[in-house]
Amino acid sequence: MGAAVNGQRPSLFEMLARLPPRVWLQAALGVIGFAVLAVLGFAVIAGFVAVALVIILLYRLRSWVARLFGRRPASGPPAHTEDVRPDERKVTDVTYEIVDRTDDRRP
Repeated sequence: MGAAVNGQRPSLFEMLARLPPRVWLQAALGVIGFAVLAVLGFAVIAGFVAVALVIILLYRLRSWVARLFGRRPASGPPAHTEDVRPDERKVTDVTYEIVDRTDDRRP
């Protein structure tokens, strides 16, 4: 006999055992649906990461092929110019003046 017959509170397992088959079927379908959605969610995230990695790798491959055939990539300045010696570089002094406009009454 169950615990409810003796005047005690029924246990969780006894309450679950009394549920109709329709509730068990709905619960099983809900768990399966949740698992499918979780797997699809992870697949979508993994797909975005894979597409981003392919784009980055293609960009790096294009740069590598351009350097392989002696062409410089279109973006960015050259890292170092070989034809200018360090002692021939020109340095220009620049003077500047800081103007304090706190006393200026113009808007």
